[in-house]
Amino acid sequence: MSSTITDTNFEFPGQKSVYKGKVREVYELDNGILVMVATDRLSAFDVVMPKGIPYKGQILNQIATKMMDATKDIVPNWLMATPDPNVAVGHACEPFKVEMVIRGYLSGHAAREYKAGKRMLCGVAMPEGMKENDKFPHPIITPATKAEMGDHDEDISKEDILKRGIVSKEDYEVLEQYTQALFERGTQIADERGLILVDTKYEFGKTKDGKIVLIDEIHTPDSSRYFYADTYAELQERGAPQKQLSKEFVRQWLIENGFQGLEGQTLPHMTDEYIETVSERYIELYENITGEAFQKADISDIQTRIEKNVLAYLKA
Repeated sequence: MSSTITDTNFEFPGQKSVYKGKVREVYELDNGILVMVATDRLSAFDVVMPKGIPYKGQILNQIATKMMDATKDIVPNWLMATPDPNVAVGHACEPFKVEMVIRGYLSGHAAREYKAGKRMLCGVAMPEGMKENDKFPHPIITPATKAEMGDHDEDISKEDILKRGIVSKEDYEVLEQYTQALFERGTQIADERGLILVDTKYEFGKTKDGKIVLIDEIHTPDSSRYFYADTYAELQERGAPQKQLSKEFVRQWLIENGFQGLEGQTLPHMTDEYIETVSERYIELYENITGEAFQKADISDIQTRIEKNVLAYLKA
């Protein structure tokens, strides 16, 4: 089994705090800088799998930073530099406590809710007569509350967000506008690669001077779902499942093995062979999404490599 990074315990100069999310670990320094390390942890149904996936952190970090670079002309973001394949460095922000989920198609969670007979998702109406993976008349925003590690993100409507004072009306309108602009740009980028951006989520924060910026990941296979454009219509017509570029294949494997993150369910065992196939699938995702060949970083001692690269950047 290839070497992976599933946990970090760095001590950077001027370090104030460490936040450990489901996949990323964020080190806050006293100069207003964040060092975000993308680990190889794999999360599905809000549960972190016991084993890491080789190169996954590098893949997510590099897709996210490329996509931030490709969208910074329309939406400002937190990113300053990427001193290591698994690391992004940027401005410390106060995150909004909602994820802005936007859906162009009836897929994943939306399709499961639709199948259960629901026609409203997060206060947004879904048309009658749709089948799984059909395109919505126009993209819909279906926000979720941001859960702590081990908890589940929960659907929430715009009305509830405003009523509960989670986000102000003025700020929420900016989040909506940014979400639509990013999804439009992401759709264009995907189209150039022969892909369809099906749905995705964006996270935003405020800088110390009150500016709203995009934070965390963007258009990665962990935060987004992609279909292949050339087979979409034919598969849809036949009622066949779409070939997906996302971690939905992991969710499907878990469902087939009796796990959906529900109480009393036990995580199925992931063999080394299965983990290798997941790693290969993530590399395929990277190459399809970016249009570039994936360059594997040295994983013989990831911790030391990251520490050395980050310290050299901070010193410079």
